[in-house]
Amino acid sequence: MLRGFPRFRAADDPPDAMTPNKILVANIGSTSFKFRLFEMPSERVLASGGIERIGSAESPYRLQTGGAPERTGTAVVPDHGAAIALVEKELGGFGSLAAVGFKPVGARNVSGTQRMDERVLEAMAEFNTLLPAHNPPCIAGVRLFNQLYPQLPCIGTFETAFFADLPPAKRRYPVPLEWETQYGIRRYGYHGASHRYVTQRCAELRGTDQLRIISCHLGGSSSVAAVRNGRAVDSSWGMTAQSGLPQNNRVGDFDCLALIYLARDLGLGMDAVEQALTTRSGLLGMSGLPTGDVRDLLAAAASGNENARIALEVFTSSIRKFIGQFLVEMNGADVIVFTAGIAENNPVLREAICADLDFCGLELDREANAGTGAQEAVISTPRSKIEVRVIPTHEELIIARNAWAELTSVNQHIPQPQ
Repeated sequence: MLRGFPRFRAADDPPDAMTPNKILVANIGSTSFKFRLFEMPSERVLASGGIERIGSAESPYRLQTGGAPERTGTAVVPDHGAAIALVEKELGGFGSLAAVGFKPVGARNVSGTQRMDERVLEAMAEFNTLLPAHNPPCIAGVRLFNQLYPQLPCIGTFETAFFADLPPAKRRYPVPLEWETQYGIRRYGYHGASHRYVTQRCAELRGTDQLRIISCHLGGSSSVAAVRNGRAVDSSWGMTAQSGLPQNNRVGDFDCLALIYLARDLGLGMDAVEQALTTRSGLLGMSGLPTGDVRDLLAAAASGNENARIALEVFTSSIRKFIGQFLVEMNGADVIVFTAGIAENNPVLREAICADLDFCGLELDREANAGTGAQEAVISTPRSKIEVRVIPTHEELIIARNAWAELTSVNQHIPQPQ
């Protein structure tokens, strides 16, 4: 039974508006359903919200329409089907939806913007072992939408899309060549929608896309990307989302023979090692705390917790390592961008990442850095040779744009962006 979840319509919608010009961007996790509703092609956000802890006795929800304050409460939501039905009811129906947009992570031999049909879903399922936290719930969510609303297109932009044209030397592992050609063992890139958005937004703010950008997406999962003139040229990710920087509770880069040693020689077994590396490692594992949330680690470190302090230092050092690598690869940088939850809201971490980079002309404005919240800001001094910016990410907008472009390309034969 629903408690306190008010029915709504977008403020400017006529009561019986049925024109299919809206994109519902859906983010479905194992026990959550988050959404953002866009009017297209104006890109106006009409509503956003989410339901957490689906299947529990009480599922917290949040809802925001237009510029109204966010409303919260609880509801009884037994499964994802009930969550979708609840959102449909409160949106006044799905009649005005042109499509549902998704942000799938990876699939075998599939990338770009795609209609999420069974061919694509089966290709995603082939990567379930590589992306265990991401692919299964996304596949299940898309199939549920396809089942409940077969007339409604489900369109996804893969996280790998922004990195589809990485130079061969940036995607190849030093392994037998047939592993790449036959099995697809190579480096990919993820967080593509986020890195693409901040790249495009930075170009708008600077008035040119002829920029060398180092984009730092730091959140529940984190990555660094190198972008030259609007195109990704390198990424901190490896083949999977269990690579690169230390993640909230996932390992990041790790010696493959150490895994074999743990699993085989020490007798832990492959399943136990996999579970530890994908759920009990990263910042959570290093700190010894029950959480990998950077806010909790900062508080613990300030209270004298040495393991929390070291975990944050490992995280910061890893980010700086990739920044240094990308500075060499691109012969410098014009802009370093901080985006996503950790980077947007944490001036202490930003300052630590930017420390002692005066050799390349970077000069952080400490007052500007300390004063910004999760909003766009320049946090370097006017003298700095490398501009440092905070740009809040907007991944859902990229998903909505690409879904709309896919729909219009079918009717108007215009090129499809990725």
